[in-house]
Amino acid sequence: MSVKDVAAAAGVSLGTVSNVLNRPEKVLPATREHVLAVIGDLGFVRNDAARQLRAGTNHAVGMIVLDVRNPFFTDVAQGVEDRLGEHGRPLILGNSGQDARRELTYLDLFEEQRVSGLLITPVGQVLPRLRRLRERGTAVVVVDRRTGAREFSSVAVDDKRGGRIGAQHLVDCGRRRIAFVGGPKGLSQVRHRLHGAQDVVDASPGTQLTYVETPTMDAVAGRQAAEQLLGLGKRSRPDAIFAGNDLIALGVLQALTLAGVRVPDDLAILGYDDIDFAASAAIPLSSVRQPREQLGNVAADTLLEVIADPAARVRDVVLEPELVVRRSTAG
Repeated sequence: MSVKDVAAAAGVSLGTVSNVLNRPEKVLPATREHVLAVIGDLGFVRNDAARQLRAGTNHAVGMIVLDVRNPFFTDVAQGVEDRLGEHGRPLILGNSGQDARRELTYLDLFEEQRVSGLLITPVGQVLPRLRRLRERGTAVVVVDRRTGAREFSSVAVDDKRGGRIGAQHLVDCGRRRIAFVGGPKGLSQVRHRLHGAQDVVDASPGTQLTYVETPTMDAVAGRQAAEQLLGLGKRSRPDAIFAGNDLIALGVLQALTLAGVRVPDDLAILGYDDIDFAASAAIPLSSVRQPREQLGNVAADTLLEVIADPAARVRDVVLEPELVVRRSTAG
C-alpha cells in the first residue's frame, strides 16, 4: 500500500495526502477527515524509514546506558523520555551492558538510523565515533559522566562530592575501617566516588580505607565481595562498607545477613543512587541519592538545545547528590 493508492482511492492529489500526513493544518477539515477515513479503510502505514532517508535525518533520539537492569538507568531514561515526549520526539534505548563491543554496535545502529540526537554513558574509547556522528549531523550529549566542557556537553552528578559525603557520614557514625566496594575501577563514576571517599579518610586520623574491586556493578558482585570480606578474621574485617551503587549494597546486605552479621551493629552498609529498592530492603539502606529523573530531564533539555543550535556553547552541567540516612548505618 502506497501514498499513490491512498490518493487514487480518495480522489485527491499526492500533495494533498502528503499534507494530511505531514502538514494537516494546510488541508481543509472536510478533506482531511475524508483522506484519514480512506487511510483507515485501506490500512495504510507510511514508511517513516524511507521518509527519513529522503530528509537525511530521523526525528528520534538514541540513548545508550551502561546497564538497563539497574533501576538508576531506567529512572534516568524515564526522565529523558518524559521530556522528549513534550517535544514529540521518541526515544530509542540501547543497553551496552558495560561491553565496549555492544556499545559500538549501538553506535553503528544509531548512525544508520540517522537519529537527530544521541545521549550516551560511554564504556569504551568512543570519542572518534562521537565526533563522526556530530560531523554527520547528530547532536551528542554525554550523560552520567563529566567531560569538562571540552568537546561535548555533559550532564552528570558530582560523584566525588558523593564519595565525600558518604564517607564522612560513616566516619561521623564512628566507623574507622571502611571498605569501598565497586568496579571496575575503569568506570569514571566508581573512580571519582572512591577518590572522594579517600579524601575524607585521609583527613580523619585513625581511619583507613580498603578498596575491593568488583567486575560488575550488580548484586551478585556485592555478594561475592561480602563473602571475600567474611573470609577475613573478625579483627581484620571492615566495620563499614561503602558500596559503589545500591545493587552492590543490597548484595552485600544479603550475604552478611545470611552469615549472621548484624547490620549496622557489627557492620554498617552505605549504598549509592538511592533506588526505590533501597528504602524497601529488609534493613532499609542508607544511600547517597542521585537526582535520577532530574538528570534525565536536564540531559534531554541539553540535547534539544544542541539539536536546535549545533554551534551552541558546550556545557558541563553538574547536579548535586545528597545523603539519605536509614537503618543500615544509623541503627
